[in-house]
Amino acid sequence: MDTTIGSLDACKPPNGDISCPPNGAVSTIKPSTAIASPEATLGRHLARRLVQVGVTDVFSVPGDFNLTLLDHLIAEPQLKNIGCCNELNAGYAADGYARCRGVGACVVTFTVGGLSVINAIAGAYSENLPLICIVGGPNTNDFGTNRILHHTIGLSDFSQELRCFQTVTCYQAVVNNLEDAHEMIDTAISTCLKESKPVYISISCNLAGIPHPTFIREPVPFSLSPRLSNKLGLEAAVEAAAEFLNKAVKPVMVGGPKLRVSKACEAFVELADSSGFPYAVMPSAKGLVPEDHPHFLGTFWGAVSTAFCAEIVESADAYLFAGPIFNDYSSVGYSLLLKKEKAVIVQPDRVVISNGPSFGCVLMKDFLSELAKRLKHNNTAFENYSRIFVPDGHPVKAEPREPLRVNVLFKHIQQMLSSDTAVIAETGDSWFNCQKLKLPRGCGYEFQMQYGSIGWSVGATLGYAQAVPEKRVISCIGDGSFQVTAQDVSTMLRNGQKSIIFLINNGGYTIEVEIHDGPYNVIKNWNYTALVDAIHNGEGNCWTAKVTCEEELIEAIETATGDKKDCLCFIEVIVHKDDTSKELLEWGSRVCAANSRPPNPQ
Repeated sequence: MDTTIGSLDACKPPNGDISCPPNGAVSTIKPSTAIASPEATLGRHLARRLVQVGVTDVFSVPGDFNLTLLDHLIAEPQLKNIGCCNELNAGYAADGYARCRGVGACVVTFTVGGLSVINAIAGAYSENLPLICIVGGPNTNDFGTNRILHHTIGLSDFSQELRCFQTVTCYQAVVNNLEDAHEMIDTAISTCLKESKPVYISISCNLAGIPHPTFIREPVPFSLSPRLSNKLGLEAAVEAAAEFLNKAVKPVMVGGPKLRVSKACEAFVELADSSGFPYAVMPSAKGLVPEDHPHFLGTFWGAVSTAFCAEIVESADAYLFAGPIFNDYSSVGYSLLLKKEKAVIVQPDRVVISNGPSFGCVLMKDFLSELAKRLKHNNTAFENYSRIFVPDGHPVKAEPREPLRVNVLFKHIQQMLSSDTAVIAETGDSWFNCQKLKLPRGCGYEFQMQYGSIGWSVGATLGYAQAVPEKRVISCIGDGSFQVTAQDVSTMLRNGQKSIIFLINNGGYTIEVEIHDGPYNVIKNWNYTALVDAIHNGEGNCWTAKVTCEEELIEAIETATGDKKDCLCFIEVIVHKDDTSKELLEWGSRVCAANSRPPNPQ
């Protein structure tokens, strides 16, 4: 079956999917009518390609090397330029956009822009996000000379930026002649989609506006080669896994973050339905599978798991992990009570069963679908969970005008969630508080666990809200993180976004305090609402509030979801510096212990 990418609707993926064809399908871009010669430029070709794969907004910071390129990108009617305050936020915005739309793009200038955005590109690489980073490069006449250019480190070798990007992108294209520009751009974009990783495209500043015969028609079709499982390997893997799991008394399933890149979320739930196994998710997979499923256990995060979840998972005699990432954070300082001999580990293209065989060239989606046909129904683990489960308690009722507690704040955020909302959780205590939110079906959820770059959420909120304007984004951001990237609240206002930002002001880097305290974790307090009002400056729709107690919080939420529902709403929440989740306290002490291990004897 062929999947045609010829229009925006055809290539816009469902929320949470990555913009690639399904396994076994060939993705092509349709040719169409000839283009007038003056418009057949490299810049317009790139613009049309971006639109064809689903990008309708590019996040940019102008610089002299990319100005002509930006002229040609904004000349494309279906492509909107979102000017950002700095390159780091442009990269974070493209990251947030890619999480929802399936692919994102940013445009920066040479070296000073490229090395500013590279932190965001590294984060997207760690999270397996297809992101196209476009850089305006030096004039073609300057390559191979001894000239020293501005925006560089003062050497005539211009390859520093490229060498930096080689470690955080899966493909790099340096376009400094027109003859192979078409092929290089197409290869970069197709590689981005196939690998679900960022790519780097540098385009010399004097090429973007030049017509060339290869651009006279709409982009010539290219195919994304289908990814297929090895049939014999798939059958052998399914047979071995079915034998292993069917012998178990109380097996469970745990979904990991690579479910997204494998497009296996539905197959994972179908396996749970057919097998009767209960399932949990690792923290970075929250939002990828339904939480209203009758066999959903919650978040498996070792000692800081959802209540009763870790007890069921770690006591199981067999567990299937689909797309996991086991790092020091997700394993709570390497303290998970799991045994390899009990595990079936399913990665995007590999299956490992216990201490035994490993099967390569087996795609996760195919494996889970075929395994669902071979497993005996077994809901013993879920019955055990039902016997020990005690419903969540409720926060202690606040006294009138009592200083606001964080658990009271999140009780009210829970009530705001619906299929028309999405949650963005910043690195910090919001990780743990947002994990406890029960997501209605269709409610988006994103956070950056593997890379954990503070400040990510401001740009990600901008990008996510731009990708799905029909959803209202609810962002939970700590004061320390907000200080890193606050400027692009300006870009949200400029583009008419209506997100709700909860700025949790507890006076410092609380997550760092719980790992290792010191005076460096205390920050200068800002008048955050006044700052946002100053950024607003009477242009756009913006409403701010500062709350210190539950009564004020309730009033603020009513206003934000009522009279100000079409505004960007910024609610500063004042809480005590030591008011943290119990999960952060436990997690912080375990991560501290892992960080503090003495060197091994030499």
